[in-house]
Parts: sequence; C-alpha cells; structure tokens
Amino acid sequence: MGATVTTANSQDKTWGGGANEPMGASYGKLMMWFFILSDALTFSGFLGAYGFSRFKFIETWPLADEVFTHFPFLHGVSAPMYYVALMTFILIFSSVTMVLAVDAGHQLKKNKVAVYMFLTIIGGFIFVGSQAWEWKNFIKGEYGAIETQGGSLLQFVDKEGKRVALADFAATLPETRERHASNKGAWFVSEPELPSYSVEEIQAGFKAHPDLLIRTEVIYEADAASVADPKINHDLTKIKNKTILTRAESELRLSQAKYVVEGANLIRNEYGSKLFADFFFFITGFHGFHVFSGVIINIIIFFNVLLGTYEKRKSYEMVEKVGLYWHFVDLVWVFVFTVFYLV
Repeated sequence: MGATVTTANSQDKTWGGGANEPMGASYGKLMMWFFILSDALTFSGFLGAYGFSRFKFIETWPLADEVFTHFPFLHGVSAPMYYVALMTFILIFSSVTMVLAVDAGHQLKKNKVAVYMFLTIIGGFIFVGSQAWEWKNFIKGEYGAIETQGGSLLQFVDKEGKRVALADFAATLPETRERHASNKGAWFVSEPELPSYSVEEIQAGFKAHPDLLIRTEVIYEADAASVADPKINHDLTKIKNKTILTRAESELRLSQAKYVVEGANLIRNEYGSKLFADFFFFITGFHGFHVFSGVIINIIIFFNVLLGTYEKRKSYEMVEKVGLYWHFVDLVWVFVFTVFYLV
C-alpha cells in the first residue's frame, strides 16, 4: 500500500514583507509593535518588583513629598512634586507634537512634519535634562542623616518637626582621619569620598543644641484633624508622618551612630529605605535611556525629513514608526510617575 505525500507550496501564503500584510500593518510597523510589547513586559517586571519591595518595607519607605521638593532657580523654597509635574507635562506635550507630525506625514506636508518633529525633539531634550538635574539633587541630598549600627536611619528636626540640615548644627572638631587614596601611599586601600562631617561632630553638635530631636524613618498614619487638634478623634483622611523621638530617646539612638549619610547612592540613602534609591536609579535611568534613544532617533528622522527622503518615497511611515516608540515611552512614564511620585 503506497502513500502519497504532497507538500503544498505555501510560499505565497507566507508574509515576506511584501504585499500580504497581517492586520494591515507593514513589516516595519509590526516589528515595532513586537519590540514595544517585549519592552512593556520588561518595565512591568521592574515596576512589579518595586511594588513588592515597597509593600514589604512600607513602614520605612521614603515619602515622595519630602524627597522631590526642588525647583530650578528656587533655592531653599519647598515645592514638592512641582517640577516632576512640569516634566510630565512637557513629555506628554511632546507626544502631542509627535501625533501632529504623523498626521502631517499622512498629508505629505513636509514642512509641518519638520516643525512638529523639531518640537518633539526639544521636549525630549528638556525632559532628559530635567531628569539629570533631578538625579543631581537626589544624589547630593539636602539635609543629611545618620545611619546606626543596626542600619536604621536617623533624621534631625526641631521642636516643631521641621527638618534641620547637618550643616546647621554640626560642631567643628579637629580632623581625626583622612580618606585613603593611592596618592597618599595607601594604594591597596580605596574608599568613597568622606562625608562633610564625622559622627563625632554630629554627636557634639546635637548635644550643644537641646532644641533638636531625632526623627526615625518609621512612618505612622494619623488623622488629619488630630494633627491640628489632638482633641478631635473623628475618622478623617489619614496623613503620613514619621516618628519623632523624645530628647532622651534621641540621645540614646544617636549614641549608636555609625555613618553620616548625605544624599543617596546604591549603598546608603538619607531619605529612607535603601531599596528606594536602588529602584529610583535603575527604573528612572532605564526610562531616561529610552527617552534619550528616542531623541537620537527623532533627530535622524528629522534630518531625513529635511533632506526630502520620505517625500521622494511618497510615504512618511518612518515618522509613524518612531511615533509609536515615542508614545510608548510617554505611556511608560505615566506609570513610573504614578508609582514613584503619587502613590
């Protein structure tokens, strides 16, 4: 009994980037959607890990209103979240200009495409520069703190609960040590830059200012009305505060000091949980890299538009493809902005 095997020639049914386009999408646009999907899964994993860590260490997680308080040219003025909101508005507005560029491309209007692409590039540069400025302030810090032998973080406040910077009370003591560096002969030892003050200077300064107290990184919730008037015990909106110790408790905790912490890095963080800084640098840096890459690609497409490359092709599909990527970057920032700054 013989069997006949027939092999169907499916070449005409296989999409090779030609006329047969699945879902009406060209090869380039479909590949861009595949990339966006894979990148979305990557960001989802990062944000999911951030949410898990925050839930686990919720009692010591930094308060965004206390971390992101700077605004350019307003030194010393507390403007919580204002600049972050401005950055977000600029990025979203650049997405609008990208939409207008794509629409102008559909109409084969070269000059309008160039103008809207240029505005999109400017918005991207402003956003990346704003992120770099925000990183600078986050790394430098503003008040400073103390880390104890057990890893707890101690911040300093006055009797009204207002933060006090280390520079405002630290004593000046004779220098007891120098940083190990190769130019001083200790070629086999290396260490990061020493803080502005030693633990002993902070302890001496705290002792000389009896009006200072220590605030721990532990967060508790209180009724908004109770904060204003302790006699009111209604079930009102909860506000978050950090625990402030008594003077005696403050002196006891300060005696356990081990490190002076200024700003934030991948090892220590003056704002609260160390993981917050790790996630902040990694996730916002990863997103910033996407924005910067998008700006570079937009610049390339912009010059191609000026040279008339797409006008000769009678198609501005490349503008549409880079627009998909730019909208994705903007959408991701909405989620990053929500989890880091709003929640």
